[in-house]
Amino acid sequence: MNLSMKRMILLVLALLTHRVGFAQYQPADEGSALKFTISNLGFDVKGTFSGLAGKINFDAQNPSAASFDVTLNAGSVNTDNSLRDEHLKAGGYFDVTNYPHIRLASTAIKSTGKNRYEFTGKLTIKNTTKDISFPFTATTETDGYLFTGSFKINRKDYGVGGTSTIANELQVDMSIRAKKVSS
Repeated sequence: MNLSMKRMILLVLALLTHRVGFAQYQPADEGSALKFTISNLGFDVKGTFSGLAGKINFDAQNPSAASFDVTLNAGSVNTDNSLRDEHLKAGGYFDVTNYPHIRLASTAIKSTGKNRYEFTGKLTIKNTTKDISFPFTATTETDGYLFTGSFKINRKDYGVGGTSTIANELQVDMSIRAKKVSS
């Protein structure tokens, strides 16, 4: 076997070894939480979303190769008030008939310390996409990861709600359980 053939075999083995460490995960509704808090007439209104779907590629040893592309069901909005929830699903707010999903997709992931990362990507609500960046942690679990993070957004940037008694800025807190996809 000549030297170039040995190099080729080593390169193929190195690439295969790298791919083995890189795993694909799916976000799971069970054990996950996506919560928001917004002020209305000076009182905090809390709510949740569910219906997580998508793909997460993550390897803690190689975060720059990671990718997140996750959606949630906009019609799952729940504030423990059915009248308010129906109002939020309507055209002036989330318009779930025309825009049934909210999407979060990464453009870059970088490590910022042990189990700490910076997410950079795009958030799409009602067909409006804006850049977003926020810190998150990744905790290893038996069958995947638990990703936790939080960020603030301006609802008006996405055409959610008009002029009203609610604040423009809202806090989003997420705890997303991702389970390994069977090969």
